[in-house]
Amino acid sequence: MKLELISFPLCPFVQRSIITLLEKGAEFETTYIDLADKPDWFLAISPEGKVPVLRVDDSEVIFESAVINEFVNEVTPGDLHPEDPVRRAHNRAWIAFGEQLIFDQYQMMIAEDATGFEDRWHQAEHRLARLEEAITGPLFNGADFSLVDAAFAPLLQRFAIMERIVDLSDYGDFPRIRAWWQALAERPSIPGSVPEDFEAQLRAYFREKASHFGQQC
Repeated sequence: MKLELISFPLCPFVQRSIITLLEKGAEFETTYIDLADKPDWFLAISPEGKVPVLRVDDSEVIFESAVINEFVNEVTPGDLHPEDPVRRAHNRAWIAFGEQLIFDQYQMMIAEDATGFEDRWHQAEHRLARLEEAITGPLFNGADFSLVDAAFAPLLQRFAIMERIVDLSDYGDFPRIRAWWQALAERPSIPGSVPEDFEAQLRAYFREKASHFGQQC
């Protein structure tokens, strides 16, 4: 089976799928596109013009990162879901929950001023507090890596970078989340899912934005 992931280097949703592919040991190719100038062939296969898109055997197309990850999990050896059906359902629900946190984080990064940044941060804090309660540790379900870990790793990586740029002092209120990121960061799939100069690219991308965060990058 030929797998081609169509992506953008800084997209957290793309990164979720790359992590999953790497963790499952799947062979795949990556095709990068410019989201500011999307090619017609991409718009023809992506219903909402979003990445990632997974092209299978040059013909079938799968979109939405959570769906792509479920597909990759199903067609490769091993299982990145817990065996217990209820726990599986919980994991899938938390993956959906994480999507809103990624949007919260992006809204923080593009907020025009410090007040807007703080408002978005307080929204994210509420969700992070609920997430903190759900983590078993050291990974989400304990010792075994799962799709929910792949889903949250991009978010946590970006928060780690943000801490080096802006004041996120209240982030210290989430010791389980911080320990979770430390455990994830040790896995080769996490640095392997982004360019070597990822932080520099991320800073440059937001410097071009007229935002509070971007002005400090």
